[in-house]
Amino acid sequence: MKQILLVGWLLLALLHGAEARHLQPGFDKAEYLELLRLHARIADTAFFGQIPRPTRFRMVYRSPVLGLDNRWDLWTSRDSVAVLSIRGTTANSVSWLENFYAAMLPAKGELKLSATRTFPYELSTHPQAAVHAGWLLGMAFLADNVVHKVDSCYRRGIRDFVIMGHSQGGGIAYLLTSHLRALQRQQKLPADIRLKTYSSAGPKPGNLYYAYDYEAQAHSAQGSWALNVVNSADWVPEVPISIQTIQDFNTTNPFTNAKEAIGKQRFGQRLVLNYLYRQLERPTRKAQRAYQKYLGTVVGKRVAKQLEGYQPAAYYPSSNYVRAGTPIILYADAAYLQRFPDVKGKIFQHHLFEPYYYLAQKLP
Repeated sequence: MKQILLVGWLLLALLHGAEARHLQPGFDKAEYLELLRLHARIADTAFFGQIPRPTRFRMVYRSPVLGLDNRWDLWTSRDSVAVLSIRGTTANSVSWLENFYAAMLPAKGELKLSATRTFPYELSTHPQAAVHAGWLLGMAFLADNVVHKVDSCYRRGIRDFVIMGHSQGGGIAYLLTSHLRALQRQQKLPADIRLKTYSSAGPKPGNLYYAYDYEAQAHSAQGSWALNVVNSADWVPEVPISIQTIQDFNTTNPFTNAKEAIGKQRFGQRLVLNYLYRQLERPTRKAQRAYQKYLGTVVGKRVAKQLEGYQPAAYYPSSNYVRAGTPIILYADAAYLQRFPDVKGKIFQHHLFEPYYYLAQKLP
């Protein structure tokens, strides 16, 4: 009888320990593999291939298609962890339109989504922070639905939330994380919600000031709550193209008074230095303006045709895109390249779920 009681108490203790387990900061190989398994189910079999089904989580909700063909799934586990799984780019042309809408918008402001709906946001408190217009728009259309489900989960006792996105979904994952953290600061979401983000194969979400803020908010003494998982052979984390001008530097820099310093030189030196300065400064400024014109103004008009009532906001004059989050490098070694060789015309050879799953399994 005593042995039966002892076994019973041990089982209760184990169950209690499982229920009390919380998310931990830092990269967790097993956690990421499980996230890939569940996230792959947001696409069809052509994308997830031989990746097995998840074992820890089950899907409890799939959102309607919103905005520019955006969607997300909610998964939960027995140990009270919820995953917000954000779909990436689809074959639908409007989904690609979202990617090409690559001018920057200020990281704090509001979007006029329709004639009757305005979306206020504060993804960073830094006045120079800016983010990708298309993925901000995608996040904005998902946000209210996500917040409603997070609130529902919270009322059921869930405090731990993982935000997972691959490809375009990874780009949106950054911005959704920033939005949810802002709602916590504004006391519109409970402060005891823990948020952990895996941006898998994600592109660059914004400029350096946004990345600084995003990483600072995710930092803790125990590790980072925001991971950026990259296959070194994948081109998607290298986009959007970055253009850095002298206006993208911090206020105190050697370029601010360059013209004044050149003006103090002797006439001959002044001519040479002015010529060199213009040759170095003008091309980047011209390229940035062209970037904003074609990937902002022109593409923005096409976006407005797809979203009735949408009114593009004023763009931020920068295209200095950088990656964000703590980088986790899945290194494409010789064995990987033998299995997934570079093939002309197969531009997503290194970007889909299978190569990421293969490389993640090889991590120690």
